[in-house]
Amino acid sequence: MVRPVVGIIGNSYLMNDQYPTHAGGTMNSDAVANVSGCLPLLIPADPRYVSVDELLEVCDGFLLTGGRPNVHPEEYGEAATDAHGDFDRARDAITLPLVRACVERGQPFLGICRGFQEVNVAMGGTLYPEIRDLPGRMNHRMPPDGTLEEKFALRHIVTLSENGVFHDVFGATEVMTNTLHGQGIKRIGERVVIDGHAPDGTPEAIYVKDAPGFTLSVQWHPEWDAINDPVSRPLFEAFGAAVRNWASGTALQQMQRLA
Repeated sequence: MVRPVVGIIGNSYLMNDQYPTHAGGTMNSDAVANVSGCLPLLIPADPRYVSVDELLEVCDGFLLTGGRPNVHPEEYGEAATDAHGDFDRARDAITLPLVRACVERGQPFLGICRGFQEVNVAMGGTLYPEIRDLPGRMNHRMPPDGTLEEKFALRHIVTLSENGVFHDVFGATEVMTNTLHGQGIKRIGERVVIDGHAPDGTPEAIYVKDAPGFTLSVQWHPEWDAINDPVSRPLFEAFGAAVRNWASGTALQQMQRLA
């Protein structure tokens, strides 16, 4: 049986400081293929090559990945500063309207780190450029040194809403996660529900209220060791189930049209 397709949003990357590429972390593909049970398809997130309408037809669901470039603050009405870091305007041009289209259609997506922030911005929210500069906040950034295992190590608890959407997925109201982000939610987007917080109050888990499909997004990186991690695995399994449901419904509609 052909697996449903998950479009993995790629990032612009300069290989060897001179060769432009579209890149995606292997761990994203591994989580989609081996935990969600779907076919991973890397998307060049650039309107010169793809359109949102085409992606909606080709893919059954989307993984909005993390990435070093940040959403440009002009997308939420603010001027860029040095604190906002690097940008990928081509990715902004694809992912923000893609999120809004998926919310409307009920097509599933899972947002991770930058993807989490994209969902908030797409729904009209804003971002802090640097969480660690805010009073009372911890440093959520990736440790600058060490192995990948050390950088992706579990570092803080996320407390989830009692009987909320994420509580249902994880079967717990507290989970341990890694943390590798600099930015975070400032003003919450329309219909975006914060369903989990770090100990310092930073939003860590969100979904879109009354959306007909799967819209869960997290500020941490569940793709790391997803097949073994007790938090990552149920999240990607739930996402995979939502993608299969969408794909089976689409196939049924196609058969009905042909009948």
